Amino acid sequence: MELIFYNLAILIVAYLLGSINTSIIVSKIMIGDDIRNHGSGNAGATNTLRTVGKKGALFVVLGDVLKTVIAIVVARLISPDNNQATYIAGIGAVLGHNFPVYFKFRGGKGIIVSTVAMLFADSIIGLFVVIISIGIMAASRYVSLGSISGAVLFVVFSIIFHGQTPDFIVFALILAVLAIYMHRGNIKRLLSGTENKLSFGKKN
Repeated sequence: MELIFYNLAILIVAYLLGSINTSIIVSKIMIGDDIRNHGSGNAGATNTLRTVGKKGALFVVLGDVLKTVIAIVVARLISPDNNQATYIAGIGAVLGHNFPVYFKFRGGKGIIVSTVAMLFADSIIGLFVVIISIGIMAASRYVSLGSISGAVLFVVFSIIFHGQTPDFIVFALILAVLAIYMHRGNIKRLLSGTENKLSFGKKN
């Protein structure tokens, strides 16, 4: 019962931290408008890069990483089970980022947040997934394709290397399902050949 209480508290705290959407905050400061009114309408680093520029995107990446790290570190400090704390805090932060309570539940797609959580859960697997995903993005110039591929690979590696750890596999599956669900529009555009490719504009 005590562990359930800890886990519930971790989920709530991580969700609230994840709901601090850096992209929306940065866009309002730098261009005076909500990022969701521009580009793809997504409140994440890629749309910030296209709409606000490289500097804005850097702030978003740093903000997303920081809030996830804080959520997981706090979770580990208050929970007697570091592994479960990491999984639950990671999921909570992703849910907050994707469906932020402070911004009418319209957020980003949670890839940076998921990546940080993945690296905390298993740094070696996480690093391999990140390298492969970046390679796919670089080769195809489709951020969405790299993100979706990374989510699927994380599940595959989890089954291979954590087959005896059901909690880890459930964690990986939840992150993958959330990532794929948030990219459902991108998947349709990839299949139809209308997905936007990543390009670095003149903004800085």
